[in-house]
Amino acid sequence: MGVDDADAIDPELCPTASGIPMLGLGTWQNTGDQCAESVRTALETGYRHIDTAQGYDNEAAVGEGIARADVDREELFLATKVSTSNLAHDDVLETTRASLDRLGVETVDLLYVHWPAKTYDPEETLAAFSELYDEGLIEHVGVSNFEPEQLEVAVDVCDAPILANQIECHPLLPQKEIREACEHYDVEVVAYSPLARGGIFDRPEIREIADEYDVTEAQVSLAWLREKGITAIPKATGAEHIRDNFESLTLELAREDVDAIDAIAETNRTIDPGFAPWN
Repeated sequence: MGVDDADAIDPELCPTASGIPMLGLGTWQNTGDQCAESVRTALETGYRHIDTAQGYDNEAAVGEGIARADVDREELFLATKVSTSNLAHDDVLETTRASLDRLGVETVDLLYVHWPAKTYDPEETLAAFSELYDEGLIEHVGVSNFEPEQLEVAVDVCDAPILANQIECHPLLPQKEIREACEHYDVEVVAYSPLARGGIFDRPEIREIADEYDVTEAQVSLAWLREKGITAIPKATGAEHIRDNFESLTLELAREDVDAIDAIAETNRTIDPGFAPWN
């Protein structure tokens, strides 16, 4: 069953940054029919940005959810990522075509280098991304988990413009240095794990603001990111959480509330593999 019209939120509420809808649905650790239904529900609620990855093993389910939803493909901003084991030049070309087949689409709006690790070689990897861009198979090139040093090299060697750097970012990991580097290179910031995998719910500063506005802590965190010009892609599976996150678009925080969140003196990185560039 589809989402009732009364339950849908106008997608026009969602601002865009360089063409990226600033609130999307993350799908990490969401697979099978649950994933397909989450995508369908999100799209019929009003989301127009869906994020997946080869490494999530759910591209086919995401494609199924898109097919089930009563939303035209042209209205959707769809992103996926090339796994670290597939970043050799020819592997990028081959596996991206396989991703398109699994997703059931002719193009993706944004293709990321998932991590600058393992088989990643800036010149060889990004040359393949540029070829896909020139062929029209991808609309934009992105990178993910890039520190300022890796971002500088990528911008320098990639023939196609780099649209976005997807990083973990939330009130407990504000990533100021990377955000400044992205601004310098005119690269958008996309935040994964924008709720710190639940960590924001334990912060009294965020809870107090949520009580003040009669909203949820998740909505406060997402509104804070939007105030910083950051696109957020929170994961949600159930209709209630999907809608709750999307309703954050109606929340505007006062300056003093943004400042209070900025002042949180805690750093909590929730995704930290050994091959990460900051290790």
